[in-house]
Amino acid sequence: MKYDDFFQKKIDDLKQEGRYRVFIDVKRHCGSYPNADYRSKHDTKQVIVWCSNDYMGMGQNPSVIAAAKQALDDAGVGSGGTRNISGTTRYHVDLERKIADLHHKDSALLFTSGYVSNSASLMTLGKNLPNCHILSDAKNHASMIEGIKFSGAEKHIYKHLNMKDLELKLQAIPINASKIITAESVYSMDGSISPLADIITLAKKYNALTYIDEVHAVGIYGATGAGMCQQLGISDDIDIIEATLAKGFGVVGGYIAAKHHIIDFVRSYASGFIFTTSLPPMIAAAASASIDYVKNCHKERATLHARAAYLKTCLKQQGFHIMDNQTHIVPLMIGDPVITKNISDILLSSYGHYAQPINYPTVPRGTERLRFTPIPCHSEAMIDSLVSALVDIRNRIGHEAFNIVPCNDNVGNTDNNMYDSEFLYVK
Repeated sequence: MKYDDFFQKKIDDLKQEGRYRVFIDVKRHCGSYPNADYRSKHDTKQVIVWCSNDYMGMGQNPSVIAAAKQALDDAGVGSGGTRNISGTTRYHVDLERKIADLHHKDSALLFTSGYVSNSASLMTLGKNLPNCHILSDAKNHASMIEGIKFSGAEKHIYKHLNMKDLELKLQAIPINASKIITAESVYSMDGSISPLADIITLAKKYNALTYIDEVHAVGIYGATGAGMCQQLGISDDIDIIEATLAKGFGVVGGYIAAKHHIIDFVRSYASGFIFTTSLPPMIAAAASASIDYVKNCHKERATLHARAAYLKTCLKQQGFHIMDNQTHIVPLMIGDPVITKNISDILLSSYGHYAQPINYPTVPRGTERLRFTPIPCHSEAMIDSLVSALVDIRNRIGHEAFNIVPCNDNVGNTDNNMYDSEFLYVK
């Protein structure tokens, strides 16, 4: 076996397909984000970032920064251990209380990332619940897929947002079997929204637990930023809410919120929680401050949605093909990995606008896109500049490059074999 040749061949294959991923070296400007410095091989230039998941700009919020600095001075850098062995501090305890209060749940449990909270929680639930069946939307995140896969539970993938298909699969499962319905409230690549009320109705009808990923909704939806479940007034009917501290709250980490006995069960049995060093105290302190702030930042939330709506309107007026939705996500559909990266490169190098190309396995082949996420800090003038740049690029490389793929909200693999495929769908 020639190991070096094998690895090089796999990388060359990615490059030939046009989906080799290049990391863009950016340094955000605290206090003036979304401006950032882009460092290439040759120079450094100022750019505007359009693809960040720091949806509310909380990563540069003064109160969040101050809380992190204070905790750093008071407690040092790291936590010093796992939660069970010296790694539980007052910062962790206070943060979990705030998360539980945010979602109107008994308890919450912190993880080192949203990926880990999904993977560890679903793995633990599916492994331990007797005769467990987990039903998963076809476009669920890779972290959910991984947790389900390694739980050993029976898995059933229902068509994206399709409640008829979900019910058919529920009907085929014994009524006395353990069941968990999993979905994301907001899907980050398409901007689609799960019919959460219908999921609750089916869960009650077929005696299933509900597990909802609110990663791309917390901070952005709901009266206090608790997510889409809060906005729809159904939080009390969801058994387990999972989310992140890294997007709408602008820090890092993940969590679940639920009844006390569910949280205690996952805390006691999840290896992904038990054997992991806890978040640094300064991160927990920053997240607490962010939650406090986001609960009351109604103006920023309104501005975010206004900016997203304005960008969608401007793109449509210029004839661009966007996947329409009712969320803050703005996917500009291209449909070819090479062309998508070419457009992204020109946008960055010639116009100073940074939007990362999104390709397989993040999205299905043939649905490659640029995904824009305007935040409250983006101005309408910035949006006008971005759209003008896209018009110029279209004129340079040809209109057909922007009109390859038809918009189909239900594109996705619904075969159970997707759980064993070469790649998991990721974001």
